[in-house]
Amino acid sequence: MAREQVTEILAEMVANVMSIAVSQGDAIAVGDTVVLLESMKMEIPVLSDRAGTVRAIKVAPGDVVQEGDVLIEVVL
Repeated sequence: MAREQVTEILAEMVANVMSIAVSQGDAIAVGDTVVLLESMKMEIPVLSDRAGTVRAIKVAPGDVVQEGDVLIEVVL
């Protein structure tokens, strides 16, 4: 049996999580918005850079994330 390939979508800056645009088990494509962050009164969409299936959501609305924090795990 092949081992699952898992990748992570990371926060690129310190920000507040405004909303989560996906659910566990959702299929996502390159360029899909997965999380909406807010920093300095600006909304910043976090886009998927790979196609796959959402394995886990590691944040919730209202969370404060640091640069490099895992937001979403994706199975390729």
